[in-house]
Amino acid sequence: MLHDIKSRVEQLNWESIQQVLDDQGFAKVPQLLTKEECEQLIQIYYEEELYRTTINMQRYRFGSGEYKYFTYPLPDMIQSLREAFYPELAKTANRWLGYLKKPEQYPAELQEFIKRCEEHEQTRPTPLILKYEEGGFNCLHQDLYGDVFFPFQVVFILNQRDEHYTGGESLLVEQIPRAQSRGHVITLDQGSALIFPTNERPALGKKGYYKNKVRHGVSTVTSGERFGLGIIFHDSK
Repeated sequence: MLHDIKSRVEQLNWESIQQVLDDQGFAKVPQLLTKEECEQLIQIYYEEELYRTTINMQRYRFGSGEYKYFTYPLPDMIQSLREAFYPELAKTANRWLGYLKKPEQYPAELQEFIKRCEEHEQTRPTPLILKYEEGGFNCLHQDLYGDVFFPFQVVFILNQRDEHYTGGESLLVEQIPRAQSRGHVITLDQGSALIFPTNERPALGKKGYYKNKVRHGVSTVTSGERFGLGIIFHDSK
């Protein structure tokens, strides 16, 4: 199954995904995880030994809901997703640096990037599962956990909108220099994913590329429970 997950990621239409990322800064991935895999991930939400910490979002004024960071070693499915997505997204990350006339920074393989995190004392894993109940939401934010960070992350929806929950759309807001911000509202079906910037993206203007800072969040869940899986590639201090 794990080899199958890696194959599924590799067989995505990456040429199209890369183009969409360049054009709009984020890209939807069609259903990649099966219903059974999603249900398995929801079940392990309740296996406390798999997690290093649990965050009550309301306590920290992050929103309303709960999320849990996995501990190392990551569950096999999570590790496979992290390893499989990284190489193609590293290509995009380095291409984006080129647009901004900066040298490439991201190695081809995840483990080399994780070593860089370790050199900066970032050793705590960051993949997480999030749970929102009715009334839950996530304020706009960025997931930057130290000096080293990867410029993309991937979020999967683990249950089906309009069946298990309503509301709870994914939100992206771009801060455009010297202009008002632009918002994106993205809906995802069970097992599908969203690739989006961790910090900022290059946008093409009349005088070349400039940088838009991007924050992400989740709109209010109006009924039911919404589960999500976040694949973040850099580790935390």
